[in-house]
Amino acid sequence: MNLSLSLTPSTRETKRKSSLQIRASAASSSSSSSPAMDVSSSEIAHDHSPFLKIYKDGRIERFIGTEVVSPSLDPQTGVESKDVVISPETGVAVRIYIPKATIQTQKKLPVLVYFHGGGFCVETAFSPQYHRYLNSVVSEASVVAVSVDYRRAPEHPLPVAYDDSWAVLKWVESHADEKGPDEWLKSHADFERVFLAGDSAGANIAHHMGLRVGAEGLHAGVKLEGIVLVHPYFWGKEPVGSETAEAEMRAKIDDLWRFVYPATSGSDDRYINPASDPKLGSLGTGKVLICVAEKDLLKDRGWYYREILGKSGWGGVVKLLESAGEDHVFHLLNPACENAKALLQRIVSLINQGEL
Repeated sequence: MNLSLSLTPSTRETKRKSSLQIRASAASSSSSSSPAMDVSSSEIAHDHSPFLKIYKDGRIERFIGTEVVSPSLDPQTGVESKDVVISPETGVAVRIYIPKATIQTQKKLPVLVYFHGGGFCVETAFSPQYHRYLNSVVSEASVVAVSVDYRRAPEHPLPVAYDDSWAVLKWVESHADEKGPDEWLKSHADFERVFLAGDSAGANIAHHMGLRVGAEGLHAGVKLEGIVLVHPYFWGKEPVGSETAEAEMRAKIDDLWRFVYPATSGSDDRYINPASDPKLGSLGTGKVLICVAEKDLLKDRGWYYREILGKSGWGGVVKLLESAGEDHVFHLLNPACENAKALLQRIVSLINQGEL
């Protein structure tokens, strides 16, 4: 069983736009003439492979999720995208997607706010597989999508990613009643049909944004219609289902959680174990779609989430889709396979017909 919490096989590193304040990790910018310095710089302080390593000199080496692509007009889907920095102080940014044919019309489209995965420490909203996936979702569902580039651990440990994501959600909300700074959202977003979605760590974030919507509410005229949790990164101190046979992997996941959230109370922290959250029943939407993969170590957590949400007094409708024979985030790694297409169509059905 692998630990690929939203991984990509790519290891090529490229620079990011400085205006977005996003940095791909690289080796030390200059080599030292001192052999002692060279030895010191190679000593590992923390090894969280296959995600990253931290060296004793403070250098962070990310193994995956460093490649980025620019926004563009995608010729295959006809979807156009652009990047917007929503907070110059923090550098938090979004990539917005829209069917190009919509721009010259007055048509209003549902809004999808998407949170990428990567164990809270790798990947970005600008990674090739997320750019490709959002193009597909926007084309198939005919939505305006806002892909969130939250700050990552360890440079910005949790709960920063949650706070950044909430800031983006409030920024999106500010465009209701045709207000706010972004023309696409002002002119083409139907704020009575807002959806949240994410994979892996991003699904965890989507869940917590739903809870915060339930606790704090949204602007008048803005409605959270549904949440999609794809291979959600939830955990807990006590194993469930097939986790009992994965002691070594459980230990790695426990360690990763403490790494990205040093102030956590542990694997039963409400941020990682929804069963520990007394406010689970206040989720601010009436529809939740959970997607799990048969071979994914996190599969049983998705099933367990469905069970505890149903017993929480929430009162909404929750459905679960299990993809047979597949592993974690297979739909990103092999988007052309039949199971990936079926998963996408379930998401499209929720957005367009309200069907779970």
